[in-house]
Amino acid sequence: MEAVTKTPEREAFYKKIDGENLTALWTVMSDLITPEPKSACRPHLWTFDVIRDYMLEAGKLITAKEAERRVLVLENPGLRGQSKITTSLYAGVQMVVPGDVAPAHRHSQSALRFVLEGKGAHTAVDGERTAMEPGDFIITPSMTWHDHSNETDQPMFWLDGLDIPMVQFFDCSFAEGAKEDQQKITKPAGDSFARYGHNLLPVDVKRSSKTSPIFSYPYAYTREALEKARTSQQWDACHGLKLKFSNPETGDFAMPTIGTFIQLLPKGFNTARYRSTDATVFCPIEGRGRSRIGDTVFEWGPRDLFVVPSWRWVTHEADEDAVLFSFSDRPVQQKLDLFREDRGNA
Repeated sequence: MEAVTKTPEREAFYKKIDGENLTALWTVMSDLITPEPKSACRPHLWTFDVIRDYMLEAGKLITAKEAERRVLVLENPGLRGQSKITTSLYAGVQMVVPGDVAPAHRHSQSALRFVLEGKGAHTAVDGERTAMEPGDFIITPSMTWHDHSNETDQPMFWLDGLDIPMVQFFDCSFAEGAKEDQQKITKPAGDSFARYGHNLLPVDVKRSSKTSPIFSYPYAYTREALEKARTSQQWDACHGLKLKFSNPETGDFAMPTIGTFIQLLPKGFNTARYRSTDATVFCPIEGRGRSRIGDTVFEWGPRDLFVVPSWRWVTHEADEDAVLFSFSDRPVQQKLDLFREDRGNA
């Protein structure tokens, strides 16, 4: 789109209509409708060891109850002050130390937890409690009661991912706290996975939620699935071996607003160039390697976190067998027919 020439008469007109809260479309068209995605979101890597040190320091400054949630927000350097890791998603690292109880609350925002370090602390969702171990993927659906506790002797750390910016965009946020710090447990541990995690569904099940009925996907099963898929040796040039976490009722994404993935890159594997419209947050849970995002190269190891903005070329190289968890807003883009990808020469 060609730039509109400025004249004194036009500038006077724009100033006059500004007083009526009007703007001439032709002056802003090129910023509203761009030939390709244009975003302030930047590539960035957060080293877990650095975050961990700051989290331990924070643990001496504030309790989980006082903070509601003891979390350090991962703010994209191009979106500072907005609590965003991408334009549509929030991410943070949460710590629950021995004896902590992060009090029960619920909210419109859907949340994921990806466990980074520690073993044996618990999260409770909608009356069911699960122990947390590294690599576990846990869902907190919209408006479900949830709380966290740590009865072990070591701190627990996990990645939080929420659709906060999306809910803000639609002005539909609701939240409330519970009367008690911990909700009443009404279901046995592992209940949701036992009911829905083995390719069998209750014959008369009637659910209205668009979120998976499984709220905890144990890493042991996820890792086993990757290894079994590995035997076929059908490596994708852009992704190695990449699986999505799914809703067993529908086969769709496990969460309606956030797509979650697990990816295996074998030692020595170099991916082909890839870009897509869904800005994506990555978290290696095993292995070491590097990713090139545009002209920037990030060296990563277990529990580090990095973000790939929308429509930026990315390649990954694995120095050893590596497993990467990732999440993005792909489910929303696909439902709105907005998602696009470019597989380079693959």
